[in-house]
Amino acid sequence: MKNALVTGGAGGIGQAVCRRLAHDGYRIIVNYSRSKEKAEALAAEIGGDAVCFDVADVEAIRSAAKLIGSIELLVNNAGVSVVDTFDRVSDSDARRLMDVNLSGTMNCSRAFLPAMISAKHGCIINISSMWGQVGASCEVDYSASKAGIIGFTKALAKETAPSGIRVNCVAPGFIMTEMNARYSTEDLEFIRQDIPLGIFGTPDHVADAVAFLASPQAEYITGQTLAVNGGMVI
Repeated sequence: MKNALVTGGAGGIGQAVCRRLAHDGYRIIVNYSRSKEKAEALAAEIGGDAVCFDVADVEAIRSAAKLIGSIELLVNNAGVSVVDTFDRVSDSDARRLMDVNLSGTMNCSRAFLPAMISAKHGCIINISSMWGQVGASCEVDYSASKAGIIGFTKALAKETAPSGIRVNCVAPGFIMTEMNARYSTEDLEFIRQDIPLGIFGTPDHVADAVAFLASPQAEYITGQTLAVNGGMVI
């Protein structure tokens, strides 16, 4: 059975990705930082394991990598957001956002990549955002971190292709998760009207994209960003 690690696996998108990949035959390692109960319940549901580490903590990742061993698929999904004008974001919040979103993606990839290179096989899928493609007002730091993930994806794909490793990216649009609970009904309707397909995305839409990029049907695809946004960003 193939092994897949999903960081931030206890979140809305993470859970959908874990369930879909388990359905596709992967043994799932559900990473979490604080959501222990959710992660363990999900792992029990899908027959996987839950592993706690902060993707911003390099030493914790290295220890986890030794415990987990080799994997065939890494989904770098863990992320945080800060919504405020750029000048009002605190230094600590800005640093944490970059440490988790961008450095966390790179930290996990660096830790699990050597085994993939030795096996001459592997797949890494990074979760970015449509704001990493075009930028968002009041989410400048977030946009920068997600744009960095897209650049990282392209560069790592070129570097690891000769070793038989594919690296791709999924850029979700407005996905209905707990993170969007801050929006009022009026705000949500305003946002919906800006989506050409006229509907909000779901975690399953993102999971479908991840599953495709991980599948044999995508064996000739690397270094690409697959946008899942209902046409909001084209």
